[in-house]
Amino acid sequence: MELATTLTILAIAFIVTVILAPISIPLLRRLKFGQSIREEGPQSHMKKAGTPTMGGMIFLLAIIITTVGVGSYLDLFTTHTIVLLIVLVGFGVIGFLDDGLKVIFKRNLGLTSIQKLIGQIIISILVYFLLHVASFDTTLAIPFTDWSIDLGIFYVAFLIFWLVGFSNAVNLTDGLDGLVAGTASISFAAFGVIALFQNQADIAVFTFAVTGALLGFLLFNANPAKVFMGDTGSLALGGAIAMVSVLVKEELLLLLIGLVFVIETLSVILQVGSFKIRKKRIFKMSPIHHHFELSGWSEWKVVLVFWSTALGVALIAVLTEALL
Repeated sequence: MELATTLTILAIAFIVTVILAPISIPLLRRLKFGQSIREEGPQSHMKKAGTPTMGGMIFLLAIIITTVGVGSYLDLFTTHTIVLLIVLVGFGVIGFLDDGLKVIFKRNLGLTSIQKLIGQIIISILVYFLLHVASFDTTLAIPFTDWSIDLGIFYVAFLIFWLVGFSNAVNLTDGLDGLVAGTASISFAAFGVIALFQNQADIAVFTFAVTGALLGFLLFNANPAKVFMGDTGSLALGGAIAMVSVLVKEELLLLLIGLVFVIETLSVILQVGSFKIRKKRIFKMSPIHHHFELSGWSEWKVVLVFWSTALGVALIAVLTEALL
């Protein structure tokens, strides 16, 4: 894929998002689709209550339009594309239902954890069977080496764990204005470049469509946010980035490219585990971005540091892949 084509994909997704956002945000506000802020969260976030949520629908629509349109035009609409869209839309629907219940009942809890987990597992199993029919490679590559592990039938368990795990990891990270939109755009762009290295142009179309759409959304989601992506966006992005790593057969490389999401999740696990075992907290609040806020960092400083971290590890991953 030529550079001009890549830039065109980014531009189309960006422009579609920028067109949809000013139309959608007032509509979400009129429908009173406002964000509820949990009382135990940082007090500085209370002023964000009522900000329109479910904004993930904006960039999800832009991603779908760009991927289908460009993919069809370039004859790059493949089985991989269908799988990616199933995960994106499927996990997005779960998030939409979760957000919807929060809005309807004016609370910070929507679907139960079990309900979300069941939905995520069903989508993951569906995707596995689609891949299985296409004789998908069930090996796990060890990053930066020639080693690999064939999981065989157990790959379905890994796939479920990977999609569910990263969808929830991105969801946990979505706690500050622009944090997920920025870090995810970097992560998808990194995998887009890797897909180009592998001549998987169909996957590259999708990843750069996501990148462009998120950059457009960032104009409205950066601090002070005019709209939040909600679980509609974060669950969809987490599932999609995990699926991309699976299709380019660089699953474990996501642990580096998605390091911010991994750290955020580990901070929650450590915090909960420490409190249950020792009755003591490790962090002032988890996920860890709240710890830095309560330590005196401004919201912008936290976000910029996390964006920089995401960019740094993405560059390491892409440059290493290019040199191998």
